[in-house]
Amino acid sequence: MTETLYNTRILRLAASVPHARLDTPHASVMRVSPVCGSRVTVDVDLDDDGRVSRFGQEVRACALGQASAALLGEHIVGRSAGELAQARDGLAAFMKGEAEAAPADWPGLDVFAPARPHKARHASILLAFDAAAAAADQAGRR
Repeated sequence: MTETLYNTRILRLAASVPHARLDTPHASVMRVSPVCGSRVTVDVDLDDDGRVSRFGQEVRACALGQASAALLGEHIVGRSAGELAQARDGLAAFMKGEAEAAPADWPGLDVFAPARPHKARHASILLAFDAAAAAADQAGRR
C-alpha cells in the first residue's frame, strides 16, 4: 500500500517547527515558492570553523514545507555551508527520482518519499534547505 502524502509523520513534523528568528544573524535568507507561495526565512550564525552555531527560521508554508523546515532545524547546528548544499542537492535528486534514497547523512528525509510523484510539492519541500544553504554561504563570505 502506498503511503499517503500528508501522513502522520509529515503532520507531526509540521507541528514541531523549531527555532524562532535570530536578532542579529550573520546572514538571513528568504526563499519563496513561485508555485504555492510558501515562504521560509532562515537566519544563521557561523562559528570560527564555518559551521552553523545558531539557527533561526520563520516558516509560512504548507505541511510539507513545515515538515522540511522541522527536519532542517533538528540537524542544522554544526553543519557547514557545503554540507547544507549537499543535503539540499541530495534531497532535490531524491525528489526528482535521480537518487534511490534520501541523503543518509540527514535523518528523516525519507518521509518525503510519498511526495516524489507530486512535482508541484517539491519546491516547498526544498525551500528551507535552499535558504539554509544560501544563508550559510552568505555568512561564510562576510
